[in-house]
Amino acid sequence: MKQTDQDHTHTLVLESRTSLPTDHGVFTTCAYTYQGVTHVAMLMGEPQRAEAPIVRLHSECLTGDALGSHRCDCGDQLDAALAAIAAAGTGILLYLRGHEGRGIGLAAKLRAYALQDQGMDTVDANRALGLPDDARDYTAAAEMLRDLDCTTVRLLSSNPAKAEALTQLGITVADRVVLPVLDRPENSHYLQTKRARMRHDPLAGEAGREGGAAALTVQEDTFPVYSTLAEHPEVVAQMAQSADGFIAARGGDAEFVSGEADRTHLHHLRAAVDAVLVGAGTVCADDPQLTVRAVHGQNPLRVVVDPHARIPVDSRVLQSPDAPTLWLVSAEAEVPSGLGGHVETVRLPDGGSAGLVDPAAVLAVVRERVSGSVLVEGGGKTVSSFLSAGLLDRLFLTVAPVLIGDGVPGIRFEGSPMMAEALRTPFRRYTFGEDICTEFVLSDAAKDHDSPPPSAQ
Repeated sequence: MKQTDQDHTHTLVLESRTSLPTDHGVFTTCAYTYQGVTHVAMLMGEPQRAEAPIVRLHSECLTGDALGSHRCDCGDQLDAALAAIAAAGTGILLYLRGHEGRGIGLAAKLRAYALQDQGMDTVDANRALGLPDDARDYTAAAEMLRDLDCTTVRLLSSNPAKAEALTQLGITVADRVVLPVLDRPENSHYLQTKRARMRHDPLAGEAGREGGAAALTVQEDTFPVYSTLAEHPEVVAQMAQSADGFIAARGGDAEFVSGEADRTHLHHLRAAVDAVLVGAGTVCADDPQLTVRAVHGQNPLRVVVDPHARIPVDSRVLQSPDAPTLWLVSAEAEVPSGLGGHVETVRLPDGGSAGLVDPAAVLAVVRERVSGSVLVEGGGKTVSSFLSAGLLDRLFLTVAPVLIGDGVPGIRFEGSPMMAEALRTPFRRYTFGEDICTEFVLSDAAKDHDSPPPSAQ
């Protein structure tokens, strides 16, 4: 611990250390002063021994924390964070003073409240007062974490800006977890505004992670990557597989590997892209519709890569007019009659006759018809081929807590014999019910499109 200094205006100073019994258990409590402001660190267990302890950066809020105001969710978040840390048995809560009203101060916050009473939202009220949307600084938090020997953390927060700030200050955010706090009638509009205008995560669903923290759920277009894919043309892939790496049982049954939340996420992806692409094996095994049904949105162009023209003529993609369909077959394949008028058949280059489909050639054909994002949805061979060819901008890989033992493999590609040379990319991780989805950001273009930027391994 750093010791008190005669001139500590710009250094972190540990003022005191004591125990603090609370409704959630006994916390070791440290008072730190940085640049004239004293903050509090509440520790349980030995977080410095954890690979990535759960940490909450809690901004001071007199009205919510002490007075029980329902205009914000600060008091509820404080209580939920302490409960999560206590349930995990180890973790840290940093109570950051001087952050009242997202850093504008108590008096200004109450003036902003008055403008909100007149119909403004929280962002417009701050701007009407000539104040920033968020004036908080997290330097003191980063310094406290370094002093506590916790430079890699799992952040309890629905605010991506906190993770960005810590990352810029040299703290590694291994994961960000949304606390299980529901909206109240009095603060619902305020919280929806933060989600819509300040990039906060959607409302958390049922508790799904250790420490009592809840899973990030999928709600309409508040999940930032959906709008990113709608605005920027990318090639993305999505796949759900078991914990032991299979996308279906031995007989091909894949209904369902992942849960409803992950399937809703898939429909959001379909709604955000211009085309969805699958291989023949997926159509033969699942007879998918490849349409948007669980969410609002337009159906994308359906693309089926089938060099041998082996999918059944009564497949829904060939018969249902719900979406235009591109059927990619080899030059020698026999195409049956009786197809729906929505189907366009295109002959692949020579390699298609041997079943060796060039993903770049497939993408070129698709790009002649759509300019927006393309979703490679399955199956394992198709997704793996696009990944191996270096054509994916990002990959969403969901792992379900189930062991199949043997079946249809998921992601497979020729890797390196050395772990040091394994593919490591920036990533985000989400919990969809019982399933864990990792978003691998693979290309420089995708990194440039992202806000906030993903964590880097």
